[in-house]
Amino acid sequence: MKTILVIAWLGASAVALSSCEKQAESETKPKKVEAVVAKVVPVVESNAITGEVSARVESDLSFRVSGRIVERLVDVGTSVKAGQVLARMDAEEQKADLDVATANLQSAIAQQTQAQLAFDRQQNLFRTQVTTRAALDQAQETLLTAQGSVKSAQAQLDTAQDALTYTELRADADGVITARNAEVGQVAQAAQLVFTLAHDGPRDAVFNVFESLYLGRNLENKVAVSPLSAPSHRMEASVREISPTIDASTGTIRVKVGLEAAPDMQLGAPVVGLFRSTARDAIELPWSAMASKSGKPAVWIIDPTSSSVSLRQIDVSSYETGRFAVRTGVSPGEIVVVDGTKFLRSGQAVTYDKEAAK
Repeated sequence: MKTILVIAWLGASAVALSSCEKQAESETKPKKVEAVVAKVVPVVESNAITGEVSARVESDLSFRVSGRIVERLVDVGTSVKAGQVLARMDAEEQKADLDVATANLQSAIAQQTQAQLAFDRQQNLFRTQVTTRAALDQAQETLLTAQGSVKSAQAQLDTAQDALTYTELRADADGVITARNAEVGQVAQAAQLVFTLAHDGPRDAVFNVFESLYLGRNLENKVAVSPLSAPSHRMEASVREISPTIDASTGTIRVKVGLEAAPDMQLGAPVVGLFRSTARDAIELPWSAMASKSGKPAVWIIDPTSSSVSLRQIDVSSYETGRFAVRTGVSPGEIVVVDGTKFLRSGQAVTYDKEAAK
């Protein structure tokens, strides 16, 4: 029994010794990594933001008088022409006012006619010295008053006619109805929004971007815009307007990009805009080179004389898809590990393709 235990103990010791020798051998053997030489290249930061197509000019249409809507002739998405009737409201009150104004004008014209005849008669009598100057002056004053009454009645008639036309809501330009805020039977107040009309003509791509996009960055005036459904159909468009204020509800800034090259793009169509910064010189590395030191970004640097590595903290200026730009921490010409960074330790010897790292 003792002999068996001794043999088992010797076997376990041999296995442990062999494992230690292999571990020591693996620790002393240089690790194979991939590396690149840090170079300064022009770096362009880009941000893809989703927006939508909108008309450059929109009108909020409303009635100019209050009343009950009795007819709606268009709906959202309807194409309309300038002057086309969109809705009507009950015009009985306006028609009554027009009838009253018409009667007042007719009465004023009749009074003016009588005053004119009386004035002419007094003039003839005054020439033959049959009447007095005071009677002639009185007839002239009555005529002037009657003429003023006619002008006043005519103005009231014109106002009544205008008020009657206000019961019809008409399009102020060719375009498409994009919003409706009233229904038949509803009592609409004067200036209450009823329709929104997107005018035909130039289109804009509208983006709501975060303020940080413009902080410390010099963005290009050109934006690459493409439909969300067809990313390959990309067009270069110029920034036309940047809102000077931040939307309090979303914390974003509205940016409008003029789609001069695509005036017929469908309203409301989703688009993607690629906002790019002007090119600046920086050291750019792939994401696989990123490591961490004390919770901050770092990279492994290879000493070309000893082929050993050391971990160095860096300051990243921007993160892009598949790459990042280094502001400080790496100098041009230094060799950076880009693959095989796992399980490295400071001072460890590595091997790499020196030709590929040039």
